[in-house]
Amino acid sequence: MHDEVKNYYGRVLQKSADLQTDACSTEEVMPEFVKRVLSNIHDEVLIRYYGCGLVLPQELTGKRILDLGCGAGRDCYALAQLVGEEGEVVGVDMTDEQLAVAERHVEYHREKFGYQRANTQFKKGYIERLDELNLADNSFDIIVSNCVINLSPDKENVLKEAYRVLKPGGEVYFSDVYSSRRIPSYLVNDPVLYGECLTGALYWNDFHNLAKQVGFLDPRLVKDRPLGINNPEVLARVSHIDFYSATYRLFKIDSLESHCEDYGQAVIYNGGIEHHPERFVLDKHHQIDKNKVFPVCGNTWRILQDSRFKPYFQFIGNFDQHFGIYAGCGTPLPFNLDSESSIAGCC
Repeated sequence: MHDEVKNYYGRVLQKSADLQTDACSTEEVMPEFVKRVLSNIHDEVLIRYYGCGLVLPQELTGKRILDLGCGAGRDCYALAQLVGEEGEVVGVDMTDEQLAVAERHVEYHREKFGYQRANTQFKKGYIERLDELNLADNSFDIIVSNCVINLSPDKENVLKEAYRVLKPGGEVYFSDVYSSRRIPSYLVNDPVLYGECLTGALYWNDFHNLAKQVGFLDPRLVKDRPLGINNPEVLARVSHIDFYSATYRLFKIDSLESHCEDYGQAVIYNGGIEHHPERFVLDKHHQIDKNKVFPVCGNTWRILQDSRFKPYFQFIGNFDQHFGIYAGCGTPLPFNLDSESSIAGCC
């Protein structure tokens, strides 16, 4: 499958318009600062973009970022501007043709950004084998990936290696494709369907469980959208499965619990994060307005306390008293509260 994917992205696809679905495209409205950043990127890099979301987490200045499956380098060159000259972006990809485009424009972008040194580098390799690239343990602040992990035949090892090289308190912020059910092997083995970022997709609940197994204990969904398939032949083969583009963030914080527990805590966003002066969006369920007391579960409190976001928040409460599962973002009480029980469904 590695060879099939390299052929598809290195030789079959020459530009974004060659795609047969909208899985590897970004439909969301871009903020003005993102448009300005992208305007500085070379056209040859831009036309070979096959991502499915914006992988631009907050608070990037001076950070060291790893891009898994960087392709021609669009996201790397965007992030290189946001981390600043003192930061660093490392892109990893296995496709020679894509890397050739990325590496051809390193000096162009250094001059375009006005940097004394290039803060972007690219490595050829497999995202499930980062150990072969001499990437050290606990060496990156943030890992991003854009519609690539679904293409890996060993997704568990991708997440394991990401966890290994990530610093404590760091995060994986990535967009990818997920399915509504497990995909049968005869579809997984189709090189076009796989290359189009469809049949390599994880069933969403398998992803949640896999992330937790490797140490990312509380996967946070940031945004999502259903995918459209504009090729009738492709649609006919996979119409019984729903596919979604989704952005997740996974934090490397050992103290997180398996569920959202209520300890009566809250946070206040003080502002100060560049491009996010009035509201901080942690995930789909936590959009925190500046200067407003915002009740949170224990995991959210810890994520903000133990990550790079700590300086921008006030923290209210502790873990002295427990009130049960947190209403609204946890699992509801499973027990029947009335005297009648149903036997109609499973579980």
